[in-house]
Amino acid sequence: MTTYLIGTGGWGYFKIPGKPSLKAYSEIFNFVEVNYTFYKYPDNRTVERWRWMVPDNFVFTVRCHQDLTHKIGLGPTDEAYVVFSRMLEVCRILDAPFLHLLTPNDQVLDIAKIKDARDFLSTISLKNIQLAWEVRSPVTQPLVNLMKDYDIVHSVDLSREEPANQTDTIYTRLFGKGKHNIYQFSDEELVEIDRRILKSHARTAIVTYHGVRMNTDAARFKKYKEAGEFPPITVYTGADSVRTVLREDANFPSSKKKLVAHQGWKVVDLTGDKRVHLSELLSKLPEKTYNSIKDVIEELEVFM
Repeated sequence: MTTYLIGTGGWGYFKIPGKPSLKAYSEIFNFVEVNYTFYKYPDNRTVERWRWMVPDNFVFTVRCHQDLTHKIGLGPTDEAYVVFSRMLEVCRILDAPFLHLLTPNDQVLDIAKIKDARDFLSTISLKNIQLAWEVRSPVTQPLVNLMKDYDIVHSVDLSREEPANQTDTIYTRLFGKGKHNIYQFSDEELVEIDRRILKSHARTAIVTYHGVRMNTDAARFKKYKEAGEFPPITVYTGADSVRTVLREDANFPSSKKKLVAHQGWKVVDLTGDKRVHLSELLSKLPEKTYNSIKDVIEELEVFM
């Protein structure tokens, strides 16, 4: 059986009136990826407060500060050891089992850099903390060999690719197939992500959402794993669901092309048990300028 840890990248956008965000978040999800540590170095008191605010069985993953992965580099230097030591300290205060590394797409991990990383990894003591590494430059066989030698989890976006190094943990940071993080997952895409997890026979699956709808996507996937079904996106179906979603931020007048580009990434409730990307419906519109939501709905109702 695979243990699922489902959550999002950070808790700052999870708002419930009258409650601290992390406390409210931990009442819904059992896991969070700490984004704060990628940008800043928190003091120990702050980190201890995070740990005290959540249930004992709540799991944190710590993101390694970008100083190491984007500036200093993974190599046996004094600066690298200082940053890494601080990150391990945060992990231990939070009792976080994973430290997540992200190297950018402009940092090509050639043979020299892989050797530096190997020299660095051979001199550190992780104890009970495991590394997860998201590599945004091409993944080569020497890099895969390095991951295998040090039992590093290859972190990927499972909606786009599968890990090159198979371990007993799947770590997926989900952004989706849109531009940047502007995306919402359909039921079919969430099912496919889960299929890939189950196919791996992993002992643990860390599933962390990062899109603009990350709280909704994470909650829907969690509901699916618990109950075997997905909750609706809106309280309506068909044209009324489309109307509800367009009312959020659609601008008019607008061409069909602009509507698809700006609104198509969203998901709507076609029926009570079927959800689709809005692009599937908007792509069927006639080519013309639309002056209002009413204009769009009138055209959609012809074929819905």
